[in-house]
Amino acid sequence: MGIFTLNPAGRQPIYEQLYQSVVKMAALGVFGENEQLPSVRSVAQELGVNVNTVQKAYQMLERDGVIVSYPGKGSFIAPGENALLRQQRSARENLLAAARAASECGLSEDEIVQCAREGAQRHKAGSAL
Repeated sequence: MGIFTLNPAGRQPIYEQLYQSVVKMAALGVFGENEQLPSVRSVAQELGVNVNTVQKAYQMLERDGVIVSYPGKGSFIAPGENALLRQQRSARENLLAAARAASECGLSEDEIVQCAREGAQRHKAGSAL
């Protein structure tokens, strides 16, 4: 299988990394609409993590409308709004909140814009933020 790559030494919890990985893969079209995800147990075994960790990620994905689960059948990428659109909307909301917080701390509009540009450039260059 080997579709999920996580950083167990990272600061972000494994379930959040898995959540983000599924959202990103759905957004990029790796997982298509209505495509079945690997079972919770198989993902846990593949990653060497507790089943509850994977279950938590899948529950969050279902809560956020990224996947739908059917008892006895599995979990599938949700039909409807594209995962990329959901991810973009979330990114915009996060960026607006960060800009508001930066402004409240006294950063100028130019400083905020420059910081956003630097973040985008680092991402394009493949650097960690």
